[in-house]
Amino acid sequence: MNRDRFYIGGTWAVPTCTDTIAVLDSTTEEVIGSIPGGIAEDADRAVRAARDAFDQWSRTPATERARYTSRIAEALGARATEISQLIAHEVGTPVNVSTIIQVGLPIMTFASMAELVGQVRWEETVGNSTVVREPVGVVGAITPWNYPLHQIAAKVAPALAAGCTVVLKPSTVAPLNAFVLAEVIHEVGLPPGVFNLVSGTGPDVGEVIVRHPEVDMVSFTGSTRAGIRVAELAAATVKRVTLELGGKSATVILPDAHLDSAVSAGVTMCFLNSGQTCSALTRMLVPRDLLAEAEAIATRAAESFTVGNPFDDTTRIGPLVSAAQRERVRAYIRKGIDEGAKLVTGGIDAPEGVEKGFFVRPTVFSEVRRDMTIAQEEIFGPVLSILPYDSEDEAIEIANDSIYGLAGAVWSGDAAHATEVARRLRTGQVDINGGSFNPLAPFGGFKQSGHGRELGRFGLEEYLETKSLQL
Repeated sequence: MNRDRFYIGGTWAVPTCTDTIAVLDSTTEEVIGSIPGGIAEDADRAVRAARDAFDQWSRTPATERARYTSRIAEALGARATEISQLIAHEVGTPVNVSTIIQVGLPIMTFASMAELVGQVRWEETVGNSTVVREPVGVVGAITPWNYPLHQIAAKVAPALAAGCTVVLKPSTVAPLNAFVLAEVIHEVGLPPGVFNLVSGTGPDVGEVIVRHPEVDMVSFTGSTRAGIRVAELAAATVKRVTLELGGKSATVILPDAHLDSAVSAGVTMCFLNSGQTCSALTRMLVPRDLLAEAEAIATRAAESFTVGNPFDDTTRIGPLVSAAQRERVRAYIRKGIDEGAKLVTGGIDAPEGVEKGFFVRPTVFSEVRRDMTIAQEEIFGPVLSILPYDSEDEAIEIANDSIYGLAGAVWSGDAAHATEVARRLRTGQVDINGGSFNPLAPFGGFKQSGHGRELGRFGLEEYLETKSLQL
């Protein structure tokens, strides 16, 4: 799994320098591969290849572009087992979950473009004007490590279908799956330069792409701090920017909800992918008189999450992605204890029976105040905070008391009332009574969770410009 070439202009291109970046297995802590460390010259080559390919690709019929994304989906499906196992090594996602989410969702995203291009109003008449939709141009896609191929697909698939050309910079922590995608794209015969891949650090490659005058749009997923940096750099050339950033999402459990179902589901949605999910429901808001009962249910649910090797069938929580991430999460657990939150289960010690790997015990705090650090900052690990409330209005106020606004959930015995409460949450996505994730619905946030939307028709339209022709 040692990669020594970039994918630029339809060929595997030799890097400008010989620097490499090691990729670790998050379970064994051992090196499993390496990627080239790109520099500015490599990013510039990729951008210029994308620019050269744009004119022809943008004039290719949308239905033909979508046929390419369908072929990519089919080719990814043929390598699904390989990719699922690869991401389980890179990220630590249990392989049974990896198969469904880390591979299944990207395949679905590429395949969905064939239908979605038919939903776009590519041309319409407004008075004496013909209004047309055109691709925005060259897109720089910068993606994270937690759902690496899914986040790549959420950008690359709609960009290609819209008629844009792409330069992808994947995370250096979990990049190997991106090289498999490049192989697939080469295999299906996508025209040279339409998709380009350059690996490297944010300062060496990412910032070059963001600043580049030939890049028309940047789509970034990552931390809010990094997203602010992207927006600052992109402003110099007034390019379009979409940002999908952090979250501190709340599950609001109303007094008439089925408490066992609501709490158990809330724990699951907090711990998914070891809590390394931007939309994780990391705050649970419970009526004060139900707090003790909720604690007992949450403890039982959390302790049912078996920690271990992601390739074991019984594992429900694998390791975190890196040693740095493990120490970050442990530091937040210590902070919760120091600030007076009630530790219900879990803690800073390593899980029993685990000698290697970046593991953290599934942790639940209760009696958390809204001003505590663990109630305000994104932890990105399996740590749940339970906050009591005394009235519905207070619950909504607490849920909205965050710089973020990415996701949320509401539980009630009355679905119509739950929907009313959901409408009052300042967040981009709300699950009502356990409503399942919809990969064709728009995904994105309010406030410092970012702007723009991914997935489905709304995600496709982010890559389009509007032109008015006066007749």
